[in-house]
Amino acid sequence: MFYLSDAELDKLLLDDIAYGDLTTRALGFGRQAGKMTFCRQKAGRVSGVAIAVRLLQKLGLEVVIQEQDGTDVNAETVLLNAFGQAENLHQGWKVAQNVLEWCSGVAQYMAQMLASAHEINPLVQIACTRKSIPGTKSLAIAAVIDGGGILHRAGTAESVLLFANHRHFYAQPDDWAAMVTRLKYAAPEKKIIVEADNIEEAFAALAAQADIVQLDKFTPEEFALVLAKQQILAPMSLLSAAGGVTLLNIAEYVRAGAQLLVTSAPYYAPPADIKVKLQPV
Repeated sequence: MFYLSDAELDKLLLDDIAYGDLTTRALGFGRQAGKMTFCRQKAGRVSGVAIAVRLLQKLGLEVVIQEQDGTDVNAETVLLNAFGQAENLHQGWKVAQNVLEWCSGVAQYMAQMLASAHEINPLVQIACTRKSIPGTKSLAIAAVIDGGGILHRAGTAESVLLFANHRHFYAQPDDWAAMVTRLKYAAPEKKIIVEADNIEEAFAALAAQADIVQLDKFTPEEFALVLAKQQILAPMSLLSAAGGVTLLNIAEYVRAGAQLLVTSAPYYAPPADIKVKLQPV
């Protein structure tokens, strides 16, 4: 489970229930005992349960977990139940539902991408970028892992990735070897990743012996062409396919020889359908 701070959880809650639930307050049944059930309507991957539990517990509710994050469930499977006063159940309802729906949607898309890739090559890895929807990074990272993916980089301080925008500021922007050598010296514990925007740049990055050459928006055919050259220029280097990789075309890249794919597509997946039922007990 990934840890979210109390401040992050409180923000999620306060965005929706800062002043209570007017409907429940007006009808006057807020102190009645009740039960709330969250159910995944269609079969698929589950994510967001651990976060939903903490959100509901912060409202004083007793929560019983039925399914764990990262598992695949059948249609109409109950994910969790919550018990407590009706006013607290109604306050936690939509916040927890939104988390479960969005996280499960991201995890499901990632799981589908992996399933499509693994039908061709079971060794393929899919990494998600740091380009998550603003304000959702903590949720997104957990959902990607629950979907079976890995993280490309969660932030700029954790890995070395040389972009064209970095090279523009370097004294000799076309001296790939000098830049890669300098990066290896300055960050000896890190792999040096270099992004290439065209075939010529890819060959230059390989000749410089970058650890990973990230091919941005290359077609599958272009990827295959560079891969053939990589085995001659830099057999110890790895190529990754990035930019525009989705569920619709991932199989084409894997057939072209890609074993590492970098994507942001899961973040924009349709949310899962989570049905919520509240009732008195």
